[in-house]
Amino acid sequence: MHMVEPYYHWRNLYIASEDDASPFFGREYSEFNFENKIYNYFIHPQWDTIDSPTLFVKILYIDYDSSFAIIEFIGEWNDAIENDIMTLKRDIIEELMKMGIDKYILIGENVLNFHSSDDCYYEEWIDDIEDGWVAMVNFQEHVITEIEDAGIDQYFIVGGELQNIDWRAFLPQQFYNYIEKIVEQRLL
Repeated sequence: MHMVEPYYHWRNLYIASEDDASPFFGREYSEFNFENKIYNYFIHPQWDTIDSPTLFVKILYIDYDSSFAIIEFIGEWNDAIENDIMTLKRDIIEELMKMGIDKYILIGENVLNFHSSDDCYYEEWIDDIEDGWVAMVNFQEHVITEIEDAGIDQYFIVGGELQNIDWRAFLPQQFYNYIEKIVEQRLL
């Protein structure tokens, strides 16, 4: 897992640690000191902690004018034990909402499992962004099944054409436009 880096080809367009509105503003990274672990496996030091022992994130891009954020995840999304959704919502998403972000693209190809609990924070997230949406992109099939079994798909847009997207082939705005078309079709 230590070799799995967050996507870095958009760094010339956006760096969360240099954005004074980002929850990760001012964070310093090392390429050499591996400190964070998921279970007994070190992860790449470029991932950001949300104070969960099993789920880490990277804000890849924020566009304040178009009100969207692209966030990549690694690890195990565990609401049952760690209440990861509460931590994510309170510490990251609410900070982005203050800046007007109401559309979220969550990239989950490196999410290994999803363990559900109460869905109230998912419902709250959607209620808080009224006209916005959350799309879960490239989550593994078994993770999508776990998300659907938990009923999270009633709040977030999951599965179908949001899977197996070669999202790295896009620039951030192009990727957002592509996802937005899918979301609009699904919301009709």
